[in-house]
Parts: sequence; C-alpha cells; structure tokens
Amino acid sequence: MALGEAQRRVDAWIGLFEEGYFHPLTNMTRLAEEVGELAREVNHRFGQKTKKPDETDGDLALEMADILFVLICMANREGIDLDDAFDRMMRKVEARDASRWTRKG
Repeated sequence: MALGEAQRRVDAWIGLFEEGYFHPLTNMTRLAEEVGELAREVNHRFGQKTKKPDETDGDLALEMADILFVLICMANREGIDLDDAFDRMMRKVEARDASRWTRKG
C-alpha cells in the first residue's frame, strides 16, 4: 500500500469520530509512547534485558505499524503528503550518502 493510500485510509477512519485528529503535542506524546514500546520489544529480543518467563512475545511488526499510524495522523493533520515527503527524503539520502557506504559487488 502506498503512503498516500494509507493516509486516505487513516483519514477515513478518523473522520468517523467527532474528536478528529489529536493536537500535535498529544500526537508527539503518542509517538514517543509507541517508539518506547518498540524499543522495549527490540531490547527483549536483541538486548541484554530479556523478558520474564511469564511475559508473552510482542509483535515487532505491529509495534512498527503503531508508529506509522501515529506518523500518518500527524501528517494528515498538518496536510503533509507523505509520498512526496518520502520521495524528497530519498533523493536527499541518495545524493548525500552515495559514496558513504561500501557498495556490494
């Protein structure tokens, strides 16, 4: 699914509710919370802080998707086209870091 399609899907869902999108500061706090949940799962899987025996495994993909959802909400509220923004970011990275890393083969 393209980012624009994801943005439209989120907007349609948010549009079902009177409250609409949260304030930018609320969304920023939500984003920090979701990143923390991803960090906890990464730490449990790959870090030194393992899970307790009675803790269930988390869903790494779902934690990433939660972050994406909040980012889409933030972009939608501010009228940002994420397809365009991502294209601009990739052009920047591709130019800036073209010879920064060791190329394969």
